[in-house]
Amino acid sequence: MNAIVFLYKRFLKIDVSGLNIRNARRKKRIPVVFSHKEATQVIYHLPKPYQLMANLMYGSGLRLNECLRLRVKDIDFEMNMITIIDGKGIKDRRTLLPESLLDDLHNQIQYVKSLHNFDIENGYNDVYLPNALSRKYPKAASQLTWKYVFPSKNYSEDPHSNKIRRHHIMDTTVQKQIKKAIIASGIHKHCGSHTFRHSFATRLLEMNYDIRTIQELLGHSDVSTTEIYTHVVKKGGSGVKSPVDV
Repeated sequence: MNAIVFLYKRFLKIDVSGLNIRNARRKKRIPVVFSHKEATQVIYHLPKPYQLMANLMYGSGLRLNECLRLRVKDIDFEMNMITIIDGKGIKDRRTLLPESLLDDLHNQIQYVKSLHNFDIENGYNDVYLPNALSRKYPKAASQLTWKYVFPSKNYSEDPHSNKIRRHHIMDTTVQKQIKKAIIASGIHKHCGSHTFRHSFATRLLEMNYDIRTIQELLGHSDVSTTEIYTHVVKKGGSGVKSPVDV
């Protein structure tokens, strides 16, 4: 829109300041969610470490990329919290760490530690850091605390610096695994990795948690975004019973 207004003003010399220009509104769709049984079935059919990723998306409300970009330092075992850095809208937030996943996460971080030692021996111990962080903390890239919780099995070339590094698992790889697990579970819904996050919000509403709390855990800037989940809560969120069930 800015580019079009600039074209008319600067190049075509046509004044458009009197036009009432408004952005088109995106249609809000009711999210598809898993029942608890369906979510656990899909997770059951996933191999490691994808099973742990799905558990975090379902148990903590993480987006797929938020899960993949988790660093070792972002997991707080003492406070049972996960810190999401630069989530959607470039916002930081904290969400809960499910107690049932503590052992699996400890084991995953031990795996990351062994990979870290292996990378040091092979001379590829650096991990990607944003430019500002890499300048501020030049030694951080080689420290365990900054390593990804879900690292790739293979090295890859950083297109910006041309350095050979171990990045996190790619999102397309996780999405393919989840699609396979959904098919194996016999679920006939238009769903994917993000459905776990929708299901997290829906379960909390069903458990009668305050919608403002759910908003904070999800990182929504507007509570109206969170309120859409009231439309998919069991019994429509209003306790209405069908006449045929009376």
